[in-house]
Amino acid sequence: MERLSEAFDKVKSYQPVEKMKMLVGMEVYDEESAAVNSAVDDSSFMDEFNRNCTLSTKQRIQGFAICFVAGLTCTFLSMLVFFNPIKFGIAFTLGNLLAIGSTAFLIGPKRQVAMMLDPVRIYATALYLASMIIALFCALYVHNKLLTLLAITLEFGALTWYSLSYIPFARSMVSRVLVSCFDTEF
Repeated sequence: MERLSEAFDKVKSYQPVEKMKMLVGMEVYDEESAAVNSAVDDSSFMDEFNRNCTLSTKQRIQGFAICFVAGLTCTFLSMLVFFNPIKFGIAFTLGNLLAIGSTAFLIGPKRQVAMMLDPVRIYATALYLASMIIALFCALYVHNKLLTLLAITLEFGALTWYSLSYIPFARSMVSRVLVSCFDTEF
């Protein structure tokens, strides 16, 4: 019970910025946890990479905003070259990569990868990344407009399915709607 009251006092003592960080899922660092984390010497690549990615809250928000706006810009500019599937595929895929990278600024690269590899969305992530690779391969090496257009369609569907994995019960609801739409009895 004493630990619970200490934890509550600790949360109450956080400033509004720290409270907002906790709400959006960002880690809140204090002196005690920083000392414990610095004492732990883990030699994994992601831990080392995450330790070297120390940005202030302002820098994280700026990085997110810049990367997200660049991703949206690439995605919207891809619409201008829609009738050239090769240019469209490159711009659309680059926009998707920048949009995914933008969230790594907010939550950190280690947590981003961990969330993408979560058992709930591992297949959606694999399909999404594979569809981006296929779209770029068709656009850059094959130079076939029909294959590139099919790969972009697959990429858009994979993006939608991947995005729905972050909304509770969204994929099951969409699945039920699609099954009911295509369920025909003759």
